[in-house]
Amino acid sequence: MKLFKYFLLLGIIPFLLTANEDRPPVAYHYLSKSNVQHFIRMMHNRYGFETKYLKQVLKQAKLDRDTLARYTGKFKKNSTVGSWERFKLHVVNKETFKEAQAFKKQHKRTLKKAERIYKVDMDYIVGFLGVESRFGTYMGDYSVLDALATLAFHPNRMQKFFKNELKHLFLFAREKGYRITNLQGSFAGAMGCVQQVPSIARKFNYDFDGDGASVWDIEDCIGSIAKFMHTHGWRKGLPAAVPASYRGGKRFRKLRTSHKRTYPLKQIKKAGVTPKKPFPWNHAYLIKTHNHTHDDLWLGTKNFRVLTRYNNSANYGVAIHLIARALKE
Repeated sequence: MKLFKYFLLLGIIPFLLTANEDRPPVAYHYLSKSNVQHFIRMMHNRYGFETKYLKQVLKQAKLDRDTLARYTGKFKKNSTVGSWERFKLHVVNKETFKEAQAFKKQHKRTLKKAERIYKVDMDYIVGFLGVESRFGTYMGDYSVLDALATLAFHPNRMQKFFKNELKHLFLFAREKGYRITNLQGSFAGAMGCVQQVPSIARKFNYDFDGDGASVWDIEDCIGSIAKFMHTHGWRKGLPAAVPASYRGGKRFRKLRTSHKRTYPLKQIKKAGVTPKKPFPWNHAYLIKTHNHTHDDLWLGTKNFRVLTRYNNSANYGVAIHLIARALKE
């Protein structure tokens, strides 16, 4: 689960962060680098890949300067996940809610199956897929090979992690019979409708419809998300969050907001926060979404924490919740 934890910290949401067309990947002579030659020897000796094949593939890999820039220098908040304003622009809007309704109707049978087997709420499964890949319609347009080769062989704050993912990319492509140079995904090398990096794609390879596991198969993705929710303790019928009001202006600063720790409800109310709907639990996560003109507050339940275990972001969890809520209205 250590690699999975790292994956969650990447904050991969491909259509929030599209490729920079002003700085496309450029040719790069990877075979001249000593760390690349070491990687080739390791893959040949440990995993039996032909040296000729490894050299042919890596000779085609390009340097993606925009991808590298995300993981070098000082870390910039929202550089991989996106601000709440960006979520509202691209995800939490009427168009997405309409698409969610159509997706739910189209895949109702599979969603019901997942809900029944894993005892989760189908509307939140839809929410996951809406945020991760616009219901399977956008899964990233970066070359996974370019992204992972760039991050594996050039210094950055997660180089060790990405070198391991490049290894798993070769193994994943061999196991599936994929042409490695054709695979596309996010700027961090995540693939498919629920955006899995290669190590996770291999480890959590899930066949939900009986025709072979695929990270690009929407039914397999539905089952994968349902299984994830169940594994992390989802309680069916429990809302992920309840909206709240607060006293004292348009910005809330009285308590530290977080999706990782809870407050006693008495302490939250003492700070001037009032749930807008019944909240019959003694503790809550206090969640804040930052708009240009004001803050919105939410009281999160244990289910909200489940959402953020897939992606370590409160904005991410609120976006999924709002899509799910729209499906119930």
